[in-house]
Parts: sequence; C-alpha cells; structure tokens
Amino acid sequence: SKQARIVADNIAGRDVTFKGVQGTSIVKVFDLTVGATGLNSKQLADLGLPFKDVIIHASNHAGYYPGASPMAFKLLFSPEDGKIYGAQLVGIEGVDKRVDVVATAIRAGMTVYDLEELELAYAPPYGSARDPLNIIGFLAGNILRGDLETIDWNQVDKLDRSKNVFLDVRDPEELAIGMID
Repeated sequence: SKQARIVADNIAGRDVTFKGVQGTSIVKVFDLTVGATGLNSKQLADLGLPFKDVIIHASNHAGYYPGASPMAFKLLFSPEDGKIYGAQLVGIEGVDKRVDVVATAIRAGMTVYDLEELELAYAPPYGSARDPLNIIGFLAGNILRGDLETIDWNQVDKLDRSKNVFLDVRDPEELAIGMID
C-alpha cells in the first residue's frame, strides 16, 4: 500500500520516493501477542553489523494494579551510538503499544538514550510510571555508558562457577517456570 501511494503521487506529478519498510508486524497466537519491528539478530549478523541486545521481562502496566501480565522485550541496537535496529516482544497485553513506539523510534532515527526520555501516558491500568520502553532504554544506555556488563543466556554454561555467583531474585512462582542451577 505504501508503494501504491508513491506511484499515485508520482502519477499526480509529485516528486516522492519510496523510503522502504522496516518489517513491523504483530500476530495473535492463542492468548499471546507477538510483535516485531526492524532487524533481528540473524539479519544484523548476516549484514555484518555489530550490535548489542538487551532483554527485559516487565509487566504491561503497574504491577500493583490487578491484571498485570508479563512481557518479554528484546531490543537490538548499535554498540557505537545506541541507534535502535529492531525489537521483538511477546506478551498477553501491551505488546502492540510498545512495538508501535519502537517502530516510530526507528523511523525517526532515535537511540536507546531517547527511549530513556520518552514521556508516555501513565495510569496504573495502562502503564507504569517507568514504562518498559523507558526501562529497556535505561538498561541499554547503562551498558553503552559502561555502567553495566551483561552476558547472554548462551554464555552462562561457559562461566567458571568457582569465580561467579548466580543470584536469582525472582519470586517462587517465577522460579517454578524454570531456572539456572
């Protein structure tokens, strides 16, 4: 539909060009919503672009308000300047809103530092004082500033257990889903 509009505008005498797509999508899978925008890890690796990623698990709205549900949120970004490359989210509610904001951020050329500063609507039934978009921006910004060093899940087994301590601070209900020994 975007290309059709460009064709129509050109037929009408406007000098406009197609600026491409970034692959924003969303789908309902039973009770879950899965959303994505921009480039994923495989695409970035195939392009040879250096990237970092962060993953958070946050509630769709204030946790103390009834009905909060978890979302898994992955953000991919440039290690040099924090430019946002892509995101993937999975959750029951609130995924659509976050995918749309990240899609807009990518289109606008925003960085993870811009996510830290987003001012989003807040009321306990709809979001938290610090939205998951802010939180993932803080995490990515902390990594880029050198305040925090992280490892990915596939690096855990390679760690020397005599030199590393694993502290899992999740609730018992969360631990029942799965944990690292």
